[in-house]
Amino acid sequence: MHIEEFRDYCMAKPGTTEETPFGPDTLVFKVMGKMYALTGIDSFEFINLKCDPEYAIELRQKYDGSIRPGYHMHKKQWNSVYTDGAVPDKTIKHLINHSYDLVVSKLPGKLKDELKQLS
Repeated sequence: MHIEEFRDYCMAKPGTTEETPFGPDTLVFKVMGKMYALTGIDSFEFINLKCDPEYAIELRQKYDGSIRPGYHMHKKQWNSVYTDGAVPDKTIKHLINHSYDLVVSKLPGKLKDELKQLS
């Protein structure tokens, strides 16, 4: 997966915005103001994605070295998914969806209602 494909995939999700709150080198995607994905703009070495803690452990075992505890993130709830080709694009998209859905599930009711109107 290339950064353009990653960006397009994220931006197609309802309620998604892109920002650079950590400086110009880190691209962050948020749904209704809550972060669900981020990556380095220049390197695109890996993508940080939110993940269910038990599923995160399973993924790290299955993709040993290519999915690791989230770099500079809460290690139980975030994974760094390396974009070196070891994790198929289809799986990366599934993990983006999982991260997005996890964040949406935790949104307050008012924001969930606003998001439904955007869909």
